[in-house]
Amino acid sequence: MNNINHRRRFLQQASLLGLAASGIPLHATQLSPKRVAGVVTIYRRNSHADVLLSKILQGWKEDGGPGPNLKLVSLYVDQFPNDDLSVELAKKHGFRLCKSIPEALTLGTDKLAVDGVMSIGEHGDYPHNAKGQHLYPRRRFFEEICDTMEKCQQTVPVFNDKHPGPEWGDASWMAERAKKLNLPWMAGSSLPVGYRDPDVTLPFGAKLQSSVAVGYSGLDVYGFHTLDVMQSILERRAPFDAKSNSVANSPSEKGVRWVQSLPVSDLKRLIQEGVIDPAVLDAALASSKTDRPAVLDAPPEDGAIFLVQYRDGLLAPVLMFPGKAQAISIAFKAQGETISATHMEERVEPRYPHFAFLLKGIEQMFLTGRPAYPVERTLLSAGMLDGLLTSRHSGGQRIDTPYLAIEYKPIDYSYAPHIAL
Repeated sequence: MNNINHRRRFLQQASLLGLAASGIPLHATQLSPKRVAGVVTIYRRNSHADVLLSKILQGWKEDGGPGPNLKLVSLYVDQFPNDDLSVELAKKHGFRLCKSIPEALTLGTDKLAVDGVMSIGEHGDYPHNAKGQHLYPRRRFFEEICDTMEKCQQTVPVFNDKHPGPEWGDASWMAERAKKLNLPWMAGSSLPVGYRDPDVTLPFGAKLQSSVAVGYSGLDVYGFHTLDVMQSILERRAPFDAKSNSVANSPSEKGVRWVQSLPVSDLKRLIQEGVIDPAVLDAALASSKTDRPAVLDAPPEDGAIFLVQYRDGLLAPVLMFPGKAQAISIAFKAQGETISATHMEERVEPRYPHFAFLLKGIEQMFLTGRPAYPVERTLLSAGMLDGLLTSRHSGGQRIDTPYLAIEYKPIDYSYAPHIAL
């Protein structure tokens, strides 16, 4: 990897010398670092702001080594706890610590002074609603970002950490605002682009027969990660076309028809009724190091079974087992009756590397002006979670989701270690 980095730098330097000799301004080239504004809820050790923005400041491994071709020039922080890092980092690295979001984007001028914005609405002291959703100010951040761009009559790419919302009304509003501005916009969990054990995924365009995903931790905070991991894999399937009674030639997501949250005590019944394939379930549980007898005997309030009915006919169960599952996993049965399973590794060192691979996708968008993968995937994951938490809050009622008829063409985007940093 070091040799690759040295060679890349040599080629970049040679290219710059050639451009300089030809009279082309160096600042007009893509090799100039893109200027980034950070808009965050909180900046403390191991927060999402830390494990993303600190990689811009200190390199992919946060050790002073190679990093993205980005430069953090400004930062708005919403809350300053006693363990805040932003003030000292601003002194050390020279970026501007701003009192408002418009200032972070314009640096006090009447024009945008940055090439991209990272909005990180995760962690901090914010309320929860009755459904258990942590009400981070993602819409407020996005609204102020868009208002500033509209006032300046300019747009630059925006990345939203995790998902828009968290409530669907906010997520859909954000999507409409981005569409109105024709804004390059991207969002998502870091786990779909991180390491997997084993290193497998659903082949792009494969015929999928069934799947089971397993998640752990809180239904809101890790329910999204689990659903986004699932969607990033299942979107690769070739969907069934009911009109022609055949499988389509290439992946094309059609969205979700309904969702339902059931108690984990329904697991035996769902297996008996054929809703959950027991062999695929066992593969998913084994990959997440989860004991099947323990989850079969779990009390009704301990976790949830999420059911996601896709519009192309696929029914995807998601089993959330806080305290019992050890990782997010997914198993699927594809062509040839073969069952594959993998779990998402959440390595801690060097400095949560799955966030480095997420930042690589963000860097790609900031350099090219185009999202590395469709934001519609994240919108669909966000909408599923909101509907599922609504179902759980209403006692397990099935929630029809005509608003999740979200169609998009997936991108064959890779994951660690197949993305070069």
